[in-house]
Amino acid sequence: MIDLSKEKLELNYPCDWQYKVVGYNQEDIENAMKSLFDDREYNIKLSNTSSKGKFKSFALNLLVHNEDDRVEIYKQLKDHDDIKYVL
Repeated sequence: MIDLSKEKLELNYPCDWQYKVVGYNQEDIENAMKSLFDDREYNIKLSNTSSKGKFKSFALNLLVHNEDDRVEIYKQLKDHDDIKYVL
């Protein structure tokens, strides 16, 4: 088995990147995106709803400029109160 934790992801920046964002309410998620990325171009769309309808997942696509930018966006998403999970 390959241990990927020891491998470094090599990307050519800038590049498009997709985050999976999970929350309870579509309006709250859309408002979170507006507050976090007001000055950036991004695209978000509903990608799935849980079988009981409690959770909704979204595909967030945006241009990341470098490794620090990509990681910082992940942290901002993860720390937002209306976002439950980020992949």
